[in-house]
Amino acid sequence: MNKHTFVLALLAGASTIAHAAVTPEEAKQLGSTLTQAGAVKAGNKEGTIPAYTGGLTKAPAGFKPGSGVWADPFKDEAPILRIDAKNWQQHADKLSDGQKELFKKNPGFYMDVYPSHRTAALPEAVLAKTVRNATSCKTAKNGLSVEQECRGGIPFPIAKTGHEMMWNQQLRYKADTTTKSSRSWVVDSSGKAVLTAQQQTFEETPYYHDDLDGRDEQMYWRTYSVNSAPIRKAGEVTGLMDFLDPTQKPRRAWSYAPGQRRIKLAPEFSYDTPVASMGGVTLFDELFVFSGTMDRFDFKLAGTKEMYVPYNAYKLYFGCGVEEQFKEKYPNPACWRWELHRMWVVEATLKPGFRHAYAKRTYYIDEDTYGAMLYDAYDRSGQLYRSIFNSMVQLYDVNAPYTVKNVIFDFNKGMYALVNDGLVGGYGVVTKPRSNRDLNPETIVAKETAR
Repeated sequence: MNKHTFVLALLAGASTIAHAAVTPEEAKQLGSTLTQAGAVKAGNKEGTIPAYTGGLTKAPAGFKPGSGVWADPFKDEAPILRIDAKNWQQHADKLSDGQKELFKKNPGFYMDVYPSHRTAALPEAVLAKTVRNATSCKTAKNGLSVEQECRGGIPFPIAKTGHEMMWNQQLRYKADTTTKSSRSWVVDSSGKAVLTAQQQTFEETPYYHDDLDGRDEQMYWRTYSVNSAPIRKAGEVTGLMDFLDPTQKPRRAWSYAPGQRRIKLAPEFSYDTPVASMGGVTLFDELFVFSGTMDRFDFKLAGTKEMYVPYNAYKLYFGCGVEEQFKEKYPNPACWRWELHRMWVVEATLKPGFRHAYAKRTYYIDEDTYGAMLYDAYDRSGQLYRSIFNSMVQLYDVNAPYTVKNVIFDFNKGMYALVNDGLVGGYGVVTKPRSNRDLNPETIVAKETAR
């Protein structure tokens, strides 16, 4: 029995129960019919999705290490298909509701589809611990927490529940420590692009820092951002920390405003609180498509589906300037590259008695990277509210799939936001992590305000 057949056989009623790790017999699939990370090695029968052969680990010509720009290994490829308002219904089975909505409302929107390349590659140490996790890693508290012993690898390479797949998404490997200089733009209903934030961001994943002293073994993610624009937000600093058992250690968020000159805890930086630096077009639990605690929704793993997703998006990250990226109702399609890949589908339904802006959400999670590439959110009447397209590039010099630059559509307001639009050379991977002392809020604020 292959992985996907096994998962589908267990779907009914499985989303809220904490499961034990898989058997040694099931785990033998890893490295044989499955990659060590848990994706199906084989391509599809049509040949439009290739077999996995190890990913992209060799830098192409023109790459300059440390430049903050990753050269496009596929810059000379031409599209094999254009999907537009005239033919999208022929491809509807491979489109999200958000993509369909854009085609319905905007005759000029199109998607150029390129040959698919399974470029995702992870460090050997991460893969070894991922294989280990298959037979040892477990969730607890009905899927709301993950054991500390899972650290260092993808927790559930043979996921059986929606909670396990969402933990894979939250704990996916995207380099241990990164920095970026980025901007967030909101395009209002009139088509005007407004800069809502320009930030320097530091992000680390202590979940993969097994050898560092001083790290809380419960902490799996930590980030902080310093605003430099617009001028009314200059000098503001915000920080977030998430933990493996959020029922015991909920998100720790803090903020600093220069006018008040003090650091404040910010427990409201969670769930469906709108993110001010993104013009309120997205929520805190939509950062990186999903982040935070899963206690308000039931998560169901609904199998796999072939989808057109923004993949190997080197042109979008590093090739398109600000003036090129925006159209009135959607980002410039000429900057985007779409490929056909297999996605895990996770359906989230609001639990009875809980409050949230959405009643239902659907996540499409890439089998090779565990990044959520597409996402749709629905209101209580079942109408599509928001959608996210999240793009991926492989950082081939450090074996890290990187999925951070995304666009968010608010269909109620007729607006969209472009998030993590990197400044030229603004992306970076930190090879020497900073000390725990240097990352406490007081030290961060003292350092940043002294500049």
